[in-house]
Amino acid sequence: MNYISELETFIPKERVSTNITILEQHSKDESYHTPSLPNVVIYPESAEEVSQVMKIASKHKIPVTPFGVGSSLEGHVIPLNGGISLDFSLMDSIIEVLPNDFLVKVQPGVTRSKLNQELKKHGLFFSVDPGADATLGGMAATNASGTTSVKYGIMRDQIRDIEVVLANGTTMHTGNLAAKSSSGYNLNGLFAGSEGTLGCFTELTLRVYGIPEMIVASRATFHSIDSAINAVVNILSAGIQVARIELIDELSIKQVNKFSDTNYDEMPTLFIEFQGNEAGLLQDIEFTKEILADLDNHAFEFEKDTQGRNKLWGARHNAAYAFKHGFPGKQLMTTDVCLPLSELAGAIKSAKKVLKEYNLDGGIVGHVGDGNYHTTLMIDTENQREVEYAENYNKHIVEYALERGGSCTGEHGVGIGKMKYQVLEHGTALPVMQAIKKTLDPENILNPGKIFYDE
Repeated sequence: MNYISELETFIPKERVSTNITILEQHSKDESYHTPSLPNVVIYPESAEEVSQVMKIASKHKIPVTPFGVGSSLEGHVIPLNGGISLDFSLMDSIIEVLPNDFLVKVQPGVTRSKLNQELKKHGLFFSVDPGADATLGGMAATNASGTTSVKYGIMRDQIRDIEVVLANGTTMHTGNLAAKSSSGYNLNGLFAGSEGTLGCFTELTLRVYGIPEMIVASRATFHSIDSAINAVVNILSAGIQVARIELIDELSIKQVNKFSDTNYDEMPTLFIEFQGNEAGLLQDIEFTKEILADLDNHAFEFEKDTQGRNKLWGARHNAAYAFKHGFPGKQLMTTDVCLPLSELAGAIKSAKKVLKEYNLDGGIVGHVGDGNYHTTLMIDTENQREVEYAENYNKHIVEYALERGGSCTGEHGVGIGKMKYQVLEHGTALPVMQAIKKTLDPENILNPGKIFYDE
């Protein structure tokens, strides 16, 4: 292929691969979506190299699909039309920590754990915690969130600036270092969540936070989903500063116990984390006890030391892997909808009812503090009836959410799996989004086949 030879004129051959094993590694993510091989994998080391790749791709009209670590859940990194898989793993430098501004500049291949390891030296941490040790570029591209968003917000809220290379090779910045701006359109908001369809991120400036003086984790178990959700609403209404408040249903707790060697009660459970100064935090905990006492609360237990707290959150983060381990030979399918808090209990009860009707293997977890929940499904992709049931189940919970003012995806992104719901969710706003895509990527070479159906 002529363009590969052209790429090798400015990127060393050892960073240009057509090895079949490497191609297969870049043909898939963590989702159930069908893999598709790229023609070549490129490992850039700078924004200048990314710009050159895009100029050549634009000239030859070659598709380019950005790749982080492949932890996405809706097929974002699958190169549906072949072409170039642009692997950012070598662009993994923490460029600068600005502790007095509570900012950090990083390359897109830096992982969440690597960043927090460095920030700890400065008494700081990065808040967004999606579970997987994803790259920050991938997290920005999908507008990730996770367990801490109830207090700190989602990925988009942390972004001050993105250096992005456009389809034609132009390099631009979307923001600056200032805490706020009323100047021009909000390009940070546009590019965060664009899933590699508008440009390739080569540098991120992100907001960071001081490490809290005290952290306490707890488990609250309930006799019903209704009581658990009511507890969430009452805790948030009282102004209690919880950093995380996660729901794990009894089916998920069962799998978690098997996988993580825990012995939690197999009941609807809230995992809660309190952060702050000691005096204020202890007051919040006492207030929470009073709130739970008025509800159908079975137990309220604490993990007081770091080891117990890490084990609790490790169990929550590994819930999906607990299902994968518990159902060998089946593929993971994770749903992802977000609703107003007032509609959440009804949505989860409906989801559990339909899950039972279809007799599917799975359970429900959720970042219930912001109305986001997931059903973890394990499906036999060779069983067409089971695949159909899973698709119908996903359709049911998405339509339920959209009818009540929610979204088809709270954090996983659209990718391949949620394209079919874009018209229903966005209506007349969808052509505006498509016009932006057409303007910035007229040849449709940036991650084609994602978010929108190709015209």
